[in-house]
Amino acid sequence: MALAPSVAAIRVAVRRALAGLPAEGPVLVACSGGADSLALAVATAFVASRLGRQAGLVTVDHGLQAGSAERAAAVAEWAGRAGLAPVEAVAVTVAGRPGGPEAAARQARYQALADAARRHRAAAVLLGHTRDDQAETVLLALARGAGPRGLSAMPARRDLAGVPLLRPLLDVTRAQTRDACAALGLAPWQDPHNTDPSYARARVRADVLPALVAALGEGVLDNLARTARLLAADTAALDDLAAAALAAPHGPHSSRSDAPLPDGARTGSRPSDELSPDGCCPGGPLCDGLRVRDGGGLSVVALAGLPGAVRSRVLHAWARELGAPPGALSHRHVDALDALVTAWRGQGATALPGGVRVCRRGGRLLPVD
Repeated sequence: MALAPSVAAIRVAVRRALAGLPAEGPVLVACSGGADSLALAVATAFVASRLGRQAGLVTVDHGLQAGSAERAAAVAEWAGRAGLAPVEAVAVTVAGRPGGPEAAARQARYQALADAARRHRAAAVLLGHTRDDQAETVLLALARGAGPRGLSAMPARRDLAGVPLLRPLLDVTRAQTRDACAALGLAPWQDPHNTDPSYARARVRADVLPALVAALGEGVLDNLARTARLLAADTAALDDLAAAALAAPHGPHSSRSDAPLPDGARTGSRPSDELSPDGCCPGGPLCDGLRVRDGGGLSVVALAGLPGAVRSRVLHAWARELGAPPGALSHRHVDALDALVTAWRGQGATALPGGVRVCRRGGRLLPVD
């Protein structure tokens, strides 16, 4: 019997994802029993066995629906029959976690997956997000006014507390995972949360994406996912520049003045007589002779010389260093820090989450004790 194209496509995607992993340790598939993760689990078992690698499965019981424990046990039992090992069904507590119900469940799930990966010394955890999930994520990010990082949506790989999380199916459609399950005789579970209109993602899935496809054609899903990939690459480059600026050795900046900066500095550029021949600020990663770090703070002059997109990332990273919780640190906080650099009018200290306060003094941004 000929191999179904959808099955072949998913196997190829999994093989590519596993190719870059170290040889040691199993890979674990996060599986809810839905079509996406079920198709991923079957493909991973097939590909891993041919690569001489162990493949296991973790299913998480969030305890949010009647019968969830029994369903998790059924997924684990199926995984054992399918040749996956090790297999775990992990119960988590969602109540009492920060954020809305979706965010709380996601946090609990990822923590459980990372813990399971460490217990089994796994090389990676594989997640079943598809191209459709990616398109939905981009639209949700647009709706909440997210910047480039949010619009980058879900990366194909990220590390969570030292555990690599891989998303092999970001170029595979939801229709393909359903077709693969049908071709293999699998009966996926239909999560009622996926059609519950009280969840924003469910509304996007049921109403917004179909309307966009009807108005703009099937290519809109590919284009949304492509937009995420392009923005992810740009964001990574800007993050690297910001990290390089912060990593530059400590040193004095050229001015201790708290006088208003030149107009050029307000727009993230240096006056023309301070530019190097290539247009960059003349010695650090971006600013020649100007160090962003200055003692226990940041140099205002050096910050003003950075492009705005880099400066905002430097300020965001520095705020986290000072103890501001990443989940609570928003663009409004970063904008307020930026105003201490580019719109200085003698304003007082800026309050950040976690009880962190930053002031401008002596030509530097400094944490307030």
